This record gives sequence, structure tokens and C-alpha cells, in this order.
Amino acid sequence: MIVERIWTGNSLRNFNYLIACPDSGEALAIDPLDHEKCLATAKARGWQITQILNTHEHRDHTGGNDAVVAATGAQVIAHHKAGGKIPGMDRGVQAGDIIKVGKHIELECLDTPGHTFCHICLCAHAEQPALFSGDTLFNAGAGNVHNGGDVAALYETFARQLMRLPGNTRLYPGHDYIETNLRFTLAREPGNAAAQALLPQVSGHDPAESVVTTLEQEKEHNTFMRLNSPGVLAQLRQDVPDLPQAPDEQTIFTRLRELRNKW
Repeated sequence: MIVERIWTGNSLRNFNYLIACPDSGEALAIDPLDHEKCLATAKARGWQITQILNTHEHRDHTGGNDAVVAATGAQVIAHHKAGGKIPGMDRGVQAGDIIKVGKHIELECLDTPGHTFCHICLCAHAEQPALFSGDTLFNAGAGNVHNGGDVAALYETFARQLMRLPGNTRLYPGHDYIETNLRFTLAREPGNAAAQALLPQVSGHDPAESVVTTLEQEKEHNTFMRLNSPGVLAQLRQDVPDLPQAPDEQTIFTRLRELRNKW
């Protein structure tokens, strides 16, 4: 499996992805907003885009569909309940469905509500596992729930699915927010050594060359995956006076997301 991460350079800091089979040259485009870069990259690498996967229905993830379909005839795949939200959708998928790319690549669909209720993450159970997380999980952060989402559902997605994936799973999110998110981590947990060490590497960095983290690393520097950290809870108590005496993890997650909304 070949993963080509494409930095769009737009104001929303989107990443697009091509997943290619080295044997057949077939490729899956994930959220190909910058259709020109996606098509040019595929052409330069000798790949044929045969499928498009939209992680969710927001325009900054679906906006390149029409141009890619027009150029390649690719099939559009998305959450099975997104048919009325993503024009031209050919295939609706749900949890456990497999998307095949070329001869050997199989990607499992995870139904991951929270950012929206029609959100799919893709998991590659390969020798080097990979998670294409759209706007659910970011480097050092979690998706917002401003436009059709729900924070309780997002917490459940983290707790019941993402936290249980193998630690060596490489993370490929839909946007480059790593520097801002690490600064938020250090505001929530000033003594976080992993965030302190990584921040200088990404401060003012070129997103096209940004680090690719694993879920094991995320559990060290991502506040939303550190709900049991005494440091996170101590700082949260200072900033949220009405926090319950013994808050559960969902309450901590929710309050952290509220703070991140304003940060």
C-alpha cells in the first residue's frame, strides 16, 4: 500500500490522500478537495483513480468530487446515510464494510460519529496499520462538533473505537492543526514532556513535510486521549470551577472540547 499525502495549502489547511496499489496502479482518493493536485499527482505516479472516499459531507472534503469523477469516472463512496448530503454518491458504506483498492489493499470502514453523524474513518490492517481519520481525530486534537455533530457521540467514538486500535497505527488526519493542538495540550497539561519535545519540530513547519504520528504517540501528547492524566484533571479543575468532584471521562472530554472551542 502506497500512501500519498497531498497538502492543499488552502486556508482550512486540508490534507488530501491517495492510496495506491503498487501492482495494479489503481488508487483511492480520500477527500480530494484539491482535485488539480490529486489528479496531477496520480498522473505523475502512473496511477488511475478508480474510487473516491468522502470521510464526511462537509464541502471542504467533497468539493473536488465532480472534477475527479469527470476526469476519471471514479466511484464516490461515503457513509450510507450521506446519500442526500453528497451529490453523486455511488456506494454507501457502514461499519465493517471493506473498500478494496487494486489487488491486495483492503480498508475497513469505521462508523465514527461526532464531528458529523455521517463520518467514516478508514483503517488499513496492514503490516504498517494506518488510520485515515478525516475530521474525527487530528494530530494532538479532536474534531469539533459545530456543524452537525455531537460531543457525546465524539467521545464514544474515541473511547469505544479509536483508543482500542493498535498503538503502531499511523495517523493521517484531514487537516494540519498539529502546532495549534500541541500548544493547547501544553495549556491543559504544562508538564507534558511529549508535547514539549514535538512542538519545536512543527513550529512554523511546512505541512507538506509534517511528521506522521502513531496512535501510541497520540496517547502521549493528545489531551483528548489523556483523560486519566492527573495533570489534565488538575488544570481542568482550575479553569472549570463547577467541575464535579469525581468527573467521569465523558465529562472531562466534553469540558476539554468546550475549552478548545474558545482557545
